[in-house]
Amino acid sequence: MALKANYETVMVISMKQGEDGIQALIEKFKALIEKHATLQSVDEWGKRKLAYLINKESEGYYVLMNFEAEADFPSELDRIYKITDGIMRSLIIRKPDGAPVVIAKEEPVAEEAPAEEAPVEEAPVEEEPVAEEAPVEEAPAEEAAEEAAE
Repeated sequence: MALKANYETVMVISMKQGEDGIQALIEKFKALIEKHATLQSVDEWGKRKLAYLINKESEGYYVLMNFEAEADFPSELDRIYKITDGIMRSLIIRKPDGAPVVIAKEEPVAEEAPAEEAPVEEAPVEEEPVAEEAPVEEAPAEEAAEEAAE
């Protein structure tokens, strides 16, 4: 039995497929992943503007899928992405062991009240000991007066 790992794949579907074509491609890849792996989540990001033109298109439909599979399945999935009409770009990433599966929720997030800040206790400032200066020996006033007279 081969070890399984967690993977994440993102595909960009051409908007030329139309709504029905886009949903058909999503269902096709869901079924493919469920057949060969354990599908954990599907997150449809929807229509997004592309950073640059791909096949003279400026928009694409983004879909993120998380799944657990054996090591040989992602290469087969990538091969199928490349030969499928309507898939403009795709990316498959192996997630590190123990990485949580992130599922984006489309529910609006309620704004939270700002948390009260806990009082910060400052460490007491220790005073550095002042180095005592060595006393400077002064010449007696008489000697100074004699030197001045000479």
